[in-house]
Amino acid sequence: MKPVVSGGPVVSKVMLVGQAPGVKEPLAGRPFAWTAGKTLFKWFAQAGGIDEAEFRRTVYMAAVCRCFPGKKEGGGDRVPAPDEIANCSGWMKDEFKF
Repeated sequence: MKPVVSGGPVVSKVMLVGQAPGVKEPLAGRPFAWTAGKTLFKWFAQAGGIDEAEFRRTVYMAAVCRCFPGKKEGGGDRVPAPDEIANCSGWMKDEFKF
């Protein structure tokens, strides 16, 4: 499986930055494809009247860590470590240039 690093080539003045892809995002082929995404898109629909499809077409999405960092002890997704974020920082810096 390759990591999901962005929502695709969207020209946008807005960039949504997540923490890291979850284990399900590579299977779906898009970021925010599982639990966090369902909650996020529900909020955008309720507060701003924008559905998931429109959001994905108009907002660029990326993550500070480009690979799933793994599970933490006791369950749940692990927060990326500072060195993991630093290792991926070049991607984010390049994306901010556009």
